[in-house]
Amino acid sequence: MFTGLSAFPLTPITEDHIDEKAFAALIGRLSAAGVDSIGALGSTGSYAYLTREERARAARIAVEHAERTPVIVGIGALRTRQVREAAEDAQNAGAAGVLLAPMSYQRLTEDDVFGLFEDVTADLSVPLVVYDNPGTTHFTFSDELYARVAELPHVASVKIPGVPADPAAARVRVRELRRILPETVTVGVSGDAYAATGLNSGCDTWYSVIAGTFPEPALTLTRAAQAGEPDRAQAESHRLQPLWDLFARHGSLRVVATAAAQLGLTSPHNLPLPLRGLDSEDRARVAEVLRELGLHT
Repeated sequence: MFTGLSAFPLTPITEDHIDEKAFAALIGRLSAAGVDSIGALGSTGSYAYLTREERARAARIAVEHAERTPVIVGIGALRTRQVREAAEDAQNAGAAGVLLAPMSYQRLTEDDVFGLFEDVTADLSVPLVVYDNPGTTHFTFSDELYARVAELPHVASVKIPGVPADPAAARVRVRELRRILPETVTVGVSGDAYAATGLNSGCDTWYSVIAGTFPEPALTLTRAAQAGEPDRAQAESHRLQPLWDLFARHGSLRVVATAAAQLGLTSPHNLPLPLRGLDSEDRARVAEVLRELGLHT
């Protein structure tokens, strides 16, 4: 479950409610494609904008429609009590694992974050992924904090925010992480533009935005790296560079939300307000890139 390709789908919102039909179809699409796990209610799944009831319902839908594909459910929230509630709901839904990012309004200290993970893992009965996403949480884990948190019960994987672009430097970085983490904890790369370099450098998992909407090219890249074909993995990443450029310009969420709508997988307005997506000019550019890459159908 914590190796290979983990696909993170949208939680489409229409008329200020979860579009349950579209969400179920997205989940089923990923399972049918053969991804290794599904990351429901990650940052791409807009977990931070949903109520407890909406998140619990989304977790149940994801598990129901994933069939045999393991589902990892995001449980991040502002207060520890809310995180514990989300963890309870995810486990009750049948989630195979949970994903926790240290959300906050006030700036968190390392002791705050360690305490959060310590409190939450004490109640868990399923594995947990440590989610380091400074772009959204504005908190960056130190290696010392990685090591402390990874020793807690049920911690099974660390989702890092990319690797150095230089392959040699990336290999060094992954070796550093291996040195400080228990052998039972996998290393997962995020930031889709870094995926090929990360997997080729020894990361176990790609926690992927693009795979939540376009699983096939993400699987091509992942399976090439797993087969020991780094050049083929890197070539697929180079082919997808126009998408990575759009991600860098607009943020991955807005781009995949636009793409999902253009493919008819969701309604045109699929993000929780106040998020309003891309303007008409940028939507046209997304459509152009999808056509160039053969992803428009």
